[in-house]
Amino acid sequence: MAPVVPPSHTGWVNRVLTQQRVLRDVEVVARAGLPTVEFLGEALTSMERAVPHAGACVAHLDPTTHLNTGAHKFGSVKGTRDRDREWAELEFLSGDPTAMAELAHAGVTVVGMASWTRRHGLTSPRMTEFMTAHYGYVDEARIVLRDGREVWGGMSLMRLPEHGEFDDDDLALLGQLAAPLALGMRTGLLARLAESAPAAVGPAVVIVGADDRIHQVSDNAEERLADLLSASVDEPMGTIASLVGAARRYAAGDSGRPARCRVRGRSGIWLVLHATTLSNRAGGTGDVVVSIDEARPPEILPLVVAAFDLTPRERDVAFLVLQGVDTKEIAARLHLSAYTVQDHLKSIFDKAGVRSRRELMARIWFDQYVPRVGGGLAPDGWFASVSPS
Repeated sequence: MAPVVPPSHTGWVNRVLTQQRVLRDVEVVARAGLPTVEFLGEALTSMERAVPHAGACVAHLDPTTHLNTGAHKFGSVKGTRDRDREWAELEFLSGDPTAMAELAHAGVTVVGMASWTRRHGLTSPRMTEFMTAHYGYVDEARIVLRDGREVWGGMSLMRLPEHGEFDDDDLALLGQLAAPLALGMRTGLLARLAESAPAAVGPAVVIVGADDRIHQVSDNAEERLADLLSASVDEPMGTIASLVGAARRYAAGDSGRPARCRVRGRSGIWLVLHATTLSNRAGGTGDVVVSIDEARPPEILPLVVAAFDLTPRERDVAFLVLQGVDTKEIAARLHLSAYTVQDHLKSIFDKAGVRSRRELMARIWFDQYVPRVGGGLAPDGWFASVSPS
C-alpha cells in the first residue's frame, strides 16, 4: 500500500516542481533569440505560475554605468503614464539604496521590499508614497538581471494584498531566474539589425529645469527623443530622468559615476547620451543639459561584444580581429599559438552567429555604419546624410 502523503507536503512538492519547470522554461526561451518585448512576455507568463504578481516593469540598464535606458511595462501597470515622472524622481533622484542602479553597484541580485524594510528598520518612500498610495501594492520584488559579469537590466514585480508578500522561496527562485533573464535581455538587444541608416542629424540637446521637466530642445531633438521610445512605453522621460538624477548626484559629489549611457533606439541605431549640470556665475545650479548623438563604433563596441558573452580572452581576440589584425599577429600580441587563436575565433563565431571574420565585422562593427560608407563626410568628420535612393 502506497504511503499517504500529508497535504502540506504535497503542496510543497508541487511548488518545487512548478518552480523547476518555470526555471527550465525561462532558460529555454532566453536562448531563442527573441526580441526583448516578446521574450519578456513569454518569460513573465511562465513566471506567473510560480511567482504570482499583479504587474511588472523591466528596465534596460547600461552595463557600464547601470543607468536606465528604457523600460517595458506589463500587467496592471501596462499603459500607465500619468505618474511616470513621480516614479522617476523617487527612483533616480532620491538616493534610495534599493534603486536598481544602487542594487546593481552593490552586487545585490534580489530584494523583497517588505522584508528589506523590516530587516533594516527603514521605510521606502517609493513603496509608501507611490506603490501603495497610488496602486495599492503591498510588496515589490526587485531583481538585478546579471549574467555573471554584466548587468543588462532590472525587473520589478508588484503584488496586491491578495497575493501576500514575497516569501523566501519566491525570492530564491527570482534570484535563480536573474541569469537566464539577463541572457534574454542581452540577446534581445541584438535580435535585429538596424534599419536603413537615417540622415545624420548631428547631436541633439535637451535642457531639463530644476523642476525636472524639459524646458528647451534643439531643432533636431524631437527626432532623437522619438527614437528613444521603446516598443511598449510612449515616454522617453525615464531615460532622461535617469541621466538627470545621475548628473545631479555627480555634481553634488554623491556619486563618482558620470551621467552617460548607450541606448539602442527604436530604429535599431545606437545612441549615446550624456548629462551635466549647468551653473550660473553666482554659483546657482538647477538646469541639466542632456546631449543625444549617434554612437561612434568605439563607444558601442565593448557593449556589443559583451552581449555575445565572450570570455575575457575571446574579447581580446575579437577586438584585434575588428582592427584587421591577422591570426599570426594576434598570436604574437597575446602570446598564444596560432592554433589557440583559431580555437578562440571558432568560439567567437559560434557565439556571434557568424561564419567568418568578414561576417563578424559586419555583425558587430558595421551594423549601423555600412549604409553610410561611401556617402562622403560632413564638416564634423562623421558620415554625411544619406541621400534617398
